[in-house]
Amino acid sequence: MTQAQEEAGSGNYLLEARGITKHFGAVTALRGVDFHVGRGEVLGVVGDNGAGKSTLMKILSGLFAPSRGALIFDGRPIRFQSPHDARDLGIEMVYQDLALAENINIAENIFLGREPVRRLLGGWLPLVDHKAGRDHARQHLDNLHIHVKSVEQRVGELSGGQRQAVAIARATAFDAKLVIMDEPTAALAIKEVGKVLDLIKGLKDRGIGVVLISHRMDDIFYVCDRVMALFHGANFAEAALCDTSRSEVIGWIMGTKEGQGELAHDRVH
Repeated sequence: MTQAQEEAGSGNYLLEARGITKHFGAVTALRGVDFHVGRGEVLGVVGDNGAGKSTLMKILSGLFAPSRGALIFDGRPIRFQSPHDARDLGIEMVYQDLALAENINIAENIFLGREPVRRLLGGWLPLVDHKAGRDHARQHLDNLHIHVKSVEQRVGELSGGQRQAVAIARATAFDAKLVIMDEPTAALAIKEVGKVLDLIKGLKDRGIGVVLISHRMDDIFYVCDRVMALFHGANFAEAALCDTSRSEVIGWIMGTKEGQGELAHDRVH
């Protein structure tokens, strides 16, 4: 039994959301959503456009405050005032647009806003320690098995898959416990998709929880342990990957739990 399965059995989740509701004026984006993810678990979150996936993830990462409901992290109730609060706990979000600065290099992107410093004049004068940043970036990329020509290469020169890898490296550079990814392979060439998914598996092996928002069933069934579906802002269905199939999950996205025709290769063994 995996660590994530043991935690699920005991209710000891890394992050749990109970009854999350979010109103934007007269519009209700989420209606009493329950959510949980364990340490070292990869959870796939699916749903059609407007199902509430991005709103839920922005609440979990501290960008939005819920109108109602509770968040529990590592067994303790929490309330985020900003994304900085979530990051301080080890929750990182990798957005679909990556939010990388293309005109600076890989190392500078990884430590952007959290640069290592050295202090002169008895600590009164802080200076950015560029050498330490390059050394730490190089070691972190090696630990994640991310291969680039140089950490001094400009991000604007990288391929889509390499940029995604840098965004994931930035998210995990400061003791991340949970990484939330919004469609990480949507804009990638086919040959780069596998590398990013293998990187996600590597995060799982390091005990980091991952929430993967994706429309790609191949991605969900390759890397996830469990999948949950949202429909019209509410929980619709969820299951371990070994207990469902691509056709069933596609049905959940469309709002049906009726039996779907199953292909021989659909079910995960």
